[in-house]
Amino acid sequence: MTAVELRPLPAEAATLLDRVAAPARLVAHLRIVHDVAYRLCDWVAATHPHVPFDRDTVLFGAATHDIGKALYPEELSGPGACHEQAGYDLLTAHGVAPTRARFARTHASWDPADPEELLVSLADKVWKGKRVPELEQALITLLATASGLPEWETYQALDDFVTAIDPDTLLL
Repeated sequence: MTAVELRPLPAEAATLLDRVAAPARLVAHLRIVHDVAYRLCDWVAATHPHVPFDRDTVLFGAATHDIGKALYPEELSGPGACHEQAGYDLLTAHGVAPTRARFARTHASWDPADPEELLVSLADKVWKGKRVPELEQALITLLATASGLPEWETYQALDDFVTAIDPDTLLL
């Protein structure tokens, strides 16, 4: 098992996290999700080049989706959804466009789903080895429809990709 060094957060996201005094544990989580989202974006671009999505929006969304936990730190180690609307409000109050702030609200629901929301949501699950069949199926359907590939083939490729993400190798 080879350790993987994580990519840095986008500068805009890092600055926002500093401004809101995000706890180190939150920043670590966001770096991991951002890194997995980066890999997912690379995979989609390479395997489904005709699927349109905004890579920068996905990466920003992955890097800030839980920013509301800076206001609800108890949700860093326990359940809760207060951080979702709070994160959206925090981002928009700092001048982030609603189309980029939306992931703070949608990362747990991803419905209606567009490619950006599906990629952020999936990155937030698979970094820890969690599989959500409904989420993966939504992405598979979107990718297969856009590319004209059979769903079973798209499923197999996504499954291989997600299975290869080893949470134990993600290093800060």
